[in-house]
Amino acid sequence: MGCGRTEGVGETRRHDNCICEVVRAIKRVQDIRDDIDCDDCRTDCFLTPLGSLVSPARQRANTRVFMLLDDEGNPFKALFNRKRFPRDNDTANEQNRVRDCTSCFSIFFRVQNIFDNCCATLQVLEPRDARGRTVDLFKNGKLDLDAVCDAVRFEATGSCVTVDLKCFCGIQCIRDVFINCDED
Repeated sequence: MGCGRTEGVGETRRHDNCICEVVRAIKRVQDIRDDIDCDDCRTDCFLTPLGSLVSPARQRANTRVFMLLDDEGNPFKALFNRKRFPRDNDTANEQNRVRDCTSCFSIFFRVQNIFDNCCATLQVLEPRDARGRTVDLFKNGKLDLDAVCDAVRFEATGSCVTVDLKCFCGIQCIRDVFINCDED
């Protein structure tokens, strides 16, 4: 089996999964932060560890953004629906809308729920650059690694995917951010 897993290592270890445990830990950290989300005291020492991946430290955060990796190190991707608002100078015709949404895939996620034996519901996050513009991660159907480096902000999409965390071999936390989950 891939990812260093072995069958029959022992009854107590057989159902353990490191990716599952990391996502459970991220969920716990997010839940703790959600409990004090309306706290205006931004210098409270108890705000960590959520926020510890933010630079500069102590910024308001309610989400630990992460990527999941397959056994070859490739990021898992998921489809999301982009919210599109007509631009002032845009005729908003069908052709412009289609061209504007060339790649509605992301490799960045926020854990929403974890349940059963390492299944999780993940919200797909839309990557944004430092100016708040959408970062198109895929060019001609392939992940553009330079574009991945441009993603420094993230926006909730409302699109979720349910995954079996046992199918992944790696997880990489990207940063802690504040995601406005109440936007429509």
